Amino acid sequence: MSITRPTGSFRGLATIMLGAMLAGCTGFGGDVSLPANAPRVIGPDRDRDHIRLVRAFGGEGRAPQLQQMLTDVTNRLVMATDRPDEAFQVTILNSPVVNAFALPNGRLYVTRGLLALANDTSEVAAVLSHEIAHVTLRHASQRSELQARSELIERVAENVLNDAEEAAVAQSQARSTLASFSRAQELEADQTGVKVLARAGFDPYGASRFLTALGRSGTSSDSSTAERNASHPRTDDRVARSLQAARRTGMQGTGETGRLAYLGALDGLAYGDDPADGVVKGRRFIHSRLGVAFEAPEGFTLENTSQAVLGASGDSERRLLFDAADTPEGQSLEDVLRSTWTDTLEPGTLTTGMVNGLPVVTALSNGKEWTFRLSAIRIGSTTYRLIMATRGNRGDLEAIFQQTLNSVRQVQPDEARRIRPLKLQIITAQRGDTAQSLAARMPVDRALEKFQLLNGLDRNDALKVGERYKVVVE
Repeated sequence: MSITRPTGSFRGLATIMLGAMLAGCTGFGGDVSLPANAPRVIGPDRDRDHIRLVRAFGGEGRAPQLQQMLTDVTNRLVMATDRPDEAFQVTILNSPVVNAFALPNGRLYVTRGLLALANDTSEVAAVLSHEIAHVTLRHASQRSELQARSELIERVAENVLNDAEEAAVAQSQARSTLASFSRAQELEADQTGVKVLARAGFDPYGASRFLTALGRSGTSSDSSTAERNASHPRTDDRVARSLQAARRTGMQGTGETGRLAYLGALDGLAYGDDPADGVVKGRRFIHSRLGVAFEAPEGFTLENTSQAVLGASGDSERRLLFDAADTPEGQSLEDVLRSTWTDTLEPGTLTTGMVNGLPVVTALSNGKEWTFRLSAIRIGSTTYRLIMATRGNRGDLEAIFQQTLNSVRQVQPDEARRIRPLKLQIITAQRGDTAQSLAARMPVDRALEKFQLLNGLDRNDALKVGERYKVVVE
């Protein structure tokens, strides 16, 4: 959660909380599109879109050695495509989320979370090759044309034929067709990406290795929302097909992996949340610069985005949103809730109080499917908003809301100074080192699980003396 807040309705943020919580476009093959007629050159005319995207993902990541490596890999891949004259440019995003995507104008994006998950140059090259394939195959344009055609059919059914039932059928069929179309595009980009990977001299098995890691990380399409599941193939299927494509290249054991060079460039990369934008540690969130902290209920998972902290229970039936409000000077907390929550507040539920010495106003709002408990809290000149929501009228909403609200507190300067950024360090395994002993050095939750994931290790894999491994350090 950054210090700069976009303006907009609280209801819009609630929509984010309900519809996009912990989903996003994770994994490579994200569906981020400009208009189909966007120019196929990179220049000032598209800078506005680029700036907006970079801001949404926490800014650009500062890693000069990695940036140069990615640029070199991209250029090498482009020369191996059927469109070697097209321009591409890659940007590292300062986000711990595992993500990569491409815009039709040749802009490629990878997060530092994705770079941390990869273990060699060929794996990152596989991601870039997949994204380049989306562009060279003109997938955004094809999807845009199909969507426009589907919307036209729906409008004709509803407005011209005055048949709402037929319009609903058309809409359902359109969604199904688009989902299948997107799945086909992902698989096509996988296959084309592996071919280009091999033509460029990289290990074509890098694609299946990274997809396997992606599936293990829990950020693949298998763990996203139902909508994403409908539009993206299962990770297991992608792994199997990528392996088949790699075998067809006949390059087993001969392609370049570039493991040592990649790990060398990765050494020192920031890991996890940027302390400047707040840090999630288990169920706790603390923002040293804004001076605020809170703790989510048991069983919740938190995600710190550029606009808000989002949370969800394991069954996704309970949700949480915490952000800083853009409010006029002197606006009361009561008016904050009234002006930024566009649904009806239940009469008689707007109450004032104090939490940990901080003024707070709370209210209740009942939607069709969700029940919301709302609050506005003031620390100094900044107003924070906390929403807790449950699907239906669950009896535990009040308890988890009060528990979370009571944990909101001001962070004192001495505590803020103790928050240190985390980074990746590449170390060489010595005799006697084990996954457990190296993980024990890492100041993170579920350290052993994260050590194994970062290094592509199965649960019972032994470390190799002299091999290089990633660890997280302060």
